[in-house]
Amino acid sequence: MDKLKVGVVGVGHLGSIHARIFNELESVDFVGVFDIDYDRAIEVSRKFSTRAFKTLEELLRNVDAVSCVVPTEKHFEVGYHIIEEGKHLFLEKPMARTLKEAEELNNMAKTKGLKLQIGHVERFNPAFIAVKDYINRPMFAEVHRLSIFNPRGTDVDVILDLMIHDLDIILYFMGESPLKVEAVGVPVITDKIDIANARLEFSNGAIANVTASRVSVKKVRKMRFFQKDAYIAINYLDKSVEMFRKFDDVILPFFPEVDITIEPLKLELELFVKSVLEDKVPPVTGDDGLRALNLAIKVQEEVHRNLKKHSVI
Repeated sequence: MDKLKVGVVGVGHLGSIHARIFNELESVDFVGVFDIDYDRAIEVSRKFSTRAFKTLEELLRNVDAVSCVVPTEKHFEVGYHIIEEGKHLFLEKPMARTLKEAEELNNMAKTKGLKLQIGHVERFNPAFIAVKDYINRPMFAEVHRLSIFNPRGTDVDVILDLMIHDLDIILYFMGESPLKVEAVGVPVITDKIDIANARLEFSNGAIANVTASRVSVKKVRKMRFFQKDAYIAINYLDKSVEMFRKFDDVILPFFPEVDITIEPLKLELELFVKSVLEDKVPPVTGDDGLRALNLAIKVQEEVHRNLKKHSVI
């Protein structure tokens, strides 16, 4: 096929951005959108000169692939229906509410021979792309992902909302799941965990210290890696990197090229489309999404264990 027929399910804030991007991609025939709020679907469809479908079933009859941007609690229900109907699926993170749900979606996609890509967008940030080949067996990682409070996204806690991005990156570089997880956190504004810190210990002795907050006074998205003969820092917000490497006995700054023109979400969706058209493995697979969710749930469990231990909840 020359173009992939794509539809977007769920056109709230993020879903409308998906719609805009698919409308721009030359490799896509952007068929239309579906949302349980039909008025919202019409609004977005008019903006991008496409069709608003009244039912999910009707949209699925007209597409080859779907981008699913519904609330997390609906990921399994909607994702299952999309895969069941034989459509390739881009599913925003977190993959599902539970490991059981995520495993079922992943296994079903594999059984049907469908592409399933999970929306861990930081892998497509130009700062990450610029340094990923230089990060090799880091022994310590320090991560801060802080946000000003926004009611949008509070259907899940800060671990599934924000921290899971960094857990995915940590797993990518460490190449394994941690042997030990320690974590603390508390609800602040919502009834869910709003700020959390996790300490992850790996089999080679490497440590990752990960902090996520959605109740901060400013926005921060930074990761720092320390490894033999190198220090590498990624700033996802301004798409910049800082790097020092040891050459002989001299420590020198190093300046990898960062293509700041890259729009991470656009690249992410473009590569999803390419994986379907060219029958390639998606850049972030269902297996990847499952591993990140598994670790996020372990962090959640440890946070709640500590809260109960100290009679906070």
